[in-house]
Amino acid sequence: MRRGPSVDPVPSRRSLLRALSVAGLAPAAVAGCGTVGGAYDRLFSRAVDPRLKPAELRPISPKAALRVLWQGQVGNSGRYVFTPAVDGGQVYAIGTDGNLAAFEAATGRVSWRQQVVKPTAGGVGAGNGLVAVGGQNGEVQVYRQGGKLAWETRLSSEVLAAPGIVDGLVVVRTGDSRIWGLEAETGRQRWVYQRGVAPTLSVRTHVGFTIARGALFAGFGNGRLIGLDLKSGAVGLDVAVALPRGATELERVVEITSLPAFDNNQVCAVAFQGRVACFDTQRASLAWSRDISSIAGLDMDSRAIYVVDDRSVVHALDRASGASLWRQASLQLRNLGAPRLVGKSLVVGDFQGFVHLLDPEDGSFVARLPTDGSGIAIDARPIDRGFVIQTRLGGLYAMGVAG
Repeated sequence: MRRGPSVDPVPSRRSLLRALSVAGLAPAAVAGCGTVGGAYDRLFSRAVDPRLKPAELRPISPKAALRVLWQGQVGNSGRYVFTPAVDGGQVYAIGTDGNLAAFEAATGRVSWRQQVVKPTAGGVGAGNGLVAVGGQNGEVQVYRQGGKLAWETRLSSEVLAAPGIVDGLVVVRTGDSRIWGLEAETGRQRWVYQRGVAPTLSVRTHVGFTIARGALFAGFGNGRLIGLDLKSGAVGLDVAVALPRGATELERVVEITSLPAFDNNQVCAVAFQGRVACFDTQRASLAWSRDISSIAGLDMDSRAIYVVDDRSVVHALDRASGASLWRQASLQLRNLGAPRLVGKSLVVGDFQGFVHLLDPEDGSFVARLPTDGSGIAIDARPIDRGFVIQTRLGGLYAMGVAG
C-alpha cells in the first residue's frame, strides 16, 4: 500500500463543529428548515477558528512546469460559488454582477460579452450551442452564441448551481430541493423532480448534479443520492450515502454538498459528517463505504476514488474495495475545493488561490502555481492543453503543464 506525505494530526470532527458554533454558524432551529449560515462559504474562505491554523506551504520539488496559458477577468463571486463552462472551443464565465463573457479556449481572446440576469447566483452552463445562467430570484436565461437571448423563465427559488445543457434539455437545480428539466429551445417544462421535506438544519451549498449516459445524479440534505432518467425525470436510483447521527441538530447534518462521480455503472458520493459510498447503478446496491466527511467532493478514474475531506486532507481510495491507497495531509485546513483529474494530474485549489497538482499514483506534489490570492472553491474544467479555473475575485486562469 502506498502512502503519500503527511503532517501532524488535524482537529477532530467535534473540534470543527465547535469552531462552527463559536463562529455563530449554528442558528436556532426554525419552522421548516434552516441553514448552517455561511458555513460553506466560511470553510472555503478561511479557517473559522484562529486555533485551527491552515498548514503553511512548504517548498516542493516540481516534477513538471505549470504555467498560465492565458488570463481573463469576470465579476467576483461574493458569497456564491461560480464555475466556468467549456463548450465548442469557448470558455464561459460570470460573476454576481451578471457580466457574462465568452473566451476562446485556445487564446483567451474575448469572443463576446453580455449583461444578463442580475444578480446571478448559479454560474454558467453550456452545451449544444447554448449558454444558460441562473439568478438569485429563480430566473433562468438561455443565450445563443454571440450573446443573443433565446428565452427566459422564472422558477420556484434561487438557482445556486450552474445549469446543465444536454440532449435538448436545460437542467436547473433550485434551492428548494427541486430539479427542473426544461426544453432547450423553448424553456417549456418537460419534468420537475421535488425532494421531500428538507432536514431541520442544512449546509448552504452550490451543489448541482452530474449527468452521464442519459441519467442525472444528485445528492441531498438528508444524505441520500438519487438518479433520474434524463428524458422523463423518473427516479431510477434512491440510496443512502449517510445517515444522521449525533445528539444535536448540528451534529446530525449529513448533507451531500458536492457532485457525485460516475463511471462504468458505478456512482460514488460523499456527505458532510458522513461517509463516502459507491453504488452499482444497475443493481442499486452498495459496493462499499468509508467514514469520511467532505464538503469539497471527489473524483474518480479506473483505479481510485479521490476525496478531499473536511480538513483538506486528500485521500485516494481503491475503487473496487475502498481501501486506502495514500493520503496527502500537507494542505490540511487550506480549505481545498473539489479535486479534478486533468490529464495525468489531480488538480486542487486552496483558499489563498494556489493551484496544486498531485500525482494520482502516490499523492506527491507535481507542481504549484499562485493566482490572485483569493479562494478557488470549485474544480478545474479541462480544455485543450490544460484546464481553466475561476477564483473568488473573478480571475479566470487557463493553465497547462509541460514536462
